[in-house]
Amino acid sequence: QLQLVESGGGLVQPGGSLRLSCAASVLTVEYYGLGWFRQVPGKEREGVACISSTGRTTTYADSVKGRFTISRDNAAYMVYLQMSSLKPEDTGVYYCAATLGPPTLQGSWNYWGQGTQVTVSS
Repeated sequence: QLQLVESGGGLVQPGGSLRLSCAASVLTVEYYGLGWFRQVPGKEREGVACISSTGRTTTYADSVKGRFTISRDNAAYMVYLQMSSLKPEDTGVYYCAATLGPPTLQGSWNYWGQGTQVTVSS
């Protein structure tokens, strides 16, 4: 089975930056689209960013465009989310996800990590 483990979450001030990492435990990582989602208790999970299996195509939620960057290193079995100009509304649990299908923010994602907490507060 594919396993995903997130790291890099923490407490940052508004306007600050943070980089999240996700390690994918699967030999054929290059076959999977990868993405980042976030969730606040009581709210629906929100797609943040996703990247194609080759890394050539990226998609972002409107709320994070220009501030977040998703990238992947297939040789290292890693996907990253670089977050800049963070806002309090970016607070939430961030999850790494993988799919063998088309990677879209509204699509089906069947593999999930445990999540890492990101808190943006003064």
